[in-house]
Amino acid sequence: MGKKVKKEVEPPPKDVFDPLLIESKTAATVVLMLSSPEEEVLAKACDAIYKFASKGDENKVTLLGLGAVERLYKLISHEDPIVRRNAIMVFGIMASNHDVKKLLRELDVTNALLSHLVPEEDVVIHEFATLCLAQMAVEYTTKVQIFEQGGLEPLIRLLDSPDPDVKKNSVECIYLLVQDFQSRAAVCELNVIPPLLELLKSEYPVIQLLALKTLEVISRDRGTRIILGENQGLDCLLKILETNEFNDLHVEALAVLGNCLEDVHAMQLIQQTGGLKKLLSFVGDSTVPDIQKNAAKAIAKAAYDSENRKILNEEEVENCLINLLEIDNDGVKVAASQAISAMCEDLSSKRAFGLQGIPQLVELLSSNNEEVKEAAVIALANLTTASPSNSSAVAEAEGIEPLVKTLNAQRDGAVANAAAVLTNMATQEPLRLSVQSHGAMSALTEPLRSTSSPVQSRAALAVAALGCDADARAELRNAGGLGPLVDLLHSKNEEVRRNACWAVMVCASDELTAVELCRLGALDILEEINLSTGRKNKFSEAALEKLLDNNLSQKYSQMGYLSSSNVITDGFYDYGQVKPGIKLLSLEELSMQELTDRRAIIFVNAKPQEDVLAVEEKPQNSSYEQTTLSPSVSRKSSREKSSLMVSPVEEKQEPPGRRSSFSKSSSKEKGLRKGKGKKEEEKMIDGTQIISKVQDEINQENAQWQPPPDFILLDYINDASKTILPLTTTREQVVALAQFVADKMGGAIERDKLHDFSWELHISEIEYELKSNVVPIGKVKKGTFYHRALLFKVIADRIGIGCSLVRGEYNRAWNEVKLVDDSPQGVTGLLLPPQEYIVDLMFEPGFLMKQGSAEADQYKRI
Repeated sequence: MGKKVKKEVEPPPKDVFDPLLIESKTAATVVLMLSSPEEEVLAKACDAIYKFASKGDENKVTLLGLGAVERLYKLISHEDPIVRRNAIMVFGIMASNHDVKKLLRELDVTNALLSHLVPEEDVVIHEFATLCLAQMAVEYTTKVQIFEQGGLEPLIRLLDSPDPDVKKNSVECIYLLVQDFQSRAAVCELNVIPPLLELLKSEYPVIQLLALKTLEVISRDRGTRIILGENQGLDCLLKILETNEFNDLHVEALAVLGNCLEDVHAMQLIQQTGGLKKLLSFVGDSTVPDIQKNAAKAIAKAAYDSENRKILNEEEVENCLINLLEIDNDGVKVAASQAISAMCEDLSSKRAFGLQGIPQLVELLSSNNEEVKEAAVIALANLTTASPSNSSAVAEAEGIEPLVKTLNAQRDGAVANAAAVLTNMATQEPLRLSVQSHGAMSALTEPLRSTSSPVQSRAALAVAALGCDADARAELRNAGGLGPLVDLLHSKNEEVRRNACWAVMVCASDELTAVELCRLGALDILEEINLSTGRKNKFSEAALEKLLDNNLSQKYSQMGYLSSSNVITDGFYDYGQVKPGIKLLSLEELSMQELTDRRAIIFVNAKPQEDVLAVEEKPQNSSYEQTTLSPSVSRKSSREKSSLMVSPVEEKQEPPGRRSSFSKSSSKEKGLRKGKGKKEEEKMIDGTQIISKVQDEINQENAQWQPPPDFILLDYINDASKTILPLTTTREQVVALAQFVADKMGGAIERDKLHDFSWELHISEIEYELKSNVVPIGKVKKGTFYHRALLFKVIADRIGIGCSLVRGEYNRAWNEVKLVDDSPQGVTGLLLPPQEYIVDLMFEPGFLMKQGSAEADQYKRI
């Protein structure tokens, strides 16, 4: 046998490192391994980090602190597919952390990830790359990055991936991207609709749900809705609604369908195929609040188109919505109310809701949910607009009281629309009176103070609608509502300013309210508005005129004109011409001033003697009633007090400055009254000393200043009533009155001797006698143009002759009257239009000059 030869083993090369198995228990060590040049080490290190990061968010933060993200970023483009895959898997897991996400965005990792969404890449890479993109796409800046880097196209392509996770991540990323309008427009061009509709057939509900959510967003654009219809998307959505096992998708499917129903073509298509009837039936049968709510929202969206409203009305959608109001869910009630609001644009629907839905809506006004209350009152505002029958239905449903309460609601929309409903109801007098009886004007005070322009505008409009009755204006005045109303005149909002002017115009219909508005500065503000070409409007001009119509002294001084409808009453005074914006002092304030060399202020007060006594006796009588005096004593006291007929200024014991203004009188009758009153007053003191003292104190508290009565003017009016009023024609009355006025004011004056007519000296003498610039017109015996024209207007207004008063320059003033000329000779039954004439009161009293004639122009310019 041969001898065995032993084979020698060659030793390993000296430059080769023997294999070493390392077991690391610290993340830092593994992170250091990510810098290894060995692919196997890199792959295992990435796998270990993936497992570590999957355990929780704290581990992701730890890895972030160790610098793992930067090292992994270099590996996602590694040439080895396993290393590349494992690194991307780590990013897919770690991207859920906010801080990691921020660093990934700074590293611009999206561009690298998108480059791996090519068909030849591993499906696992597709899965985790899309997962990372989906988690990063929550941020707006990342959305922009992905869009600008062309990420939509590969993501849409991956919707056809065989892997469900890839589909899920891709559609989720697309859903987040289309929240931005640029991506929403781009996906349509990339034909995203067919693959999305295909995903609706997936066996995975989460994929179906994300597909529906994406369709809901992109179907907000009309172009997308058309493509959806062309791809039988409507049928697909209706099938989902008809399938009970897809009930978890019904809400989202309804949302998509609601967008589609905005298009008339889609609405007609669904109606023709019977889908609309199925949809309404489905909503009626459903007990899921979210489904009911989304259905109502879909109807509301569709109802914004007039053709759609007609189609919905044909399908009797009103019944469906009324039923939804009964659902015990606030969200459903809000959506149903909003849909009713939208459907109200159709007259047939408005009538249908008026017959059935108004009681339910009125009931919702008492809801504790402010959003429900707001939606209900908005619906009522739309229902009652231009619909008297629906306004009556609201009243019949006892809706006025809750509407008035809603004026104090928390939401501005509720307040504004409650005011709108009350405004709509106020167009009918019975309803307006009923609204007023519930304290609506007082309740409107707070909305007028609102900082919301819509609330201010609607509240002012409601005041304008309700303020046409004196009681309503008094209520607003007493509630302090005029102040905030006047403040709204300053508003920079045109609608608010216009409605405030309207409300002021209405409220200025009575003297008390007009005076209060002027005191609050309305007159000054309106004058300022009307001086601005950009801010003035028809209502501001009308409001100013209405205020002045109830403050004729200011109107005549400012505008120099009183129309035939501006009837001069007691207390009027002619201050002279003033510039716009100058507010006149009251007659009481003027009477308290010392005598100056300024123009005399001519005032009118032809209050009959009995009225003066009544004013004086009213507080006295009431004070007697509170005593234990017998009726006979009371009557005697009242009678005796009546005999003390002195001027109110004297009786109230005003300060010396004021009393001296009107203390002198040339009337013999006044002196007799004074003497008689003194004797009888002494008798009263003997029997009722204590009562008189109490009475005097009460009188001082209750007495209001009254201008002294002008008994001469009163006699003028009485004489004119007896001699002029019986004349048969207006022309005769005008001529006779002109002659009467001229006779009382110094007679006719020759034209060439006008400068010798010393009326200024006469007026000065009267002022000196009265120690005041305030002069009663009856005192003027030598009057010029403006004295005579004023007296003519005063008497004409009292006896029913229509005339205007116009102020000219250089102490000129004249009266204009409208008279019907006689028919031409030989013509009978011809009614000629009235002609305007100027009345001569100076040179040929009673001579009538046709307006525009040379003689009339000369009279004005003399």
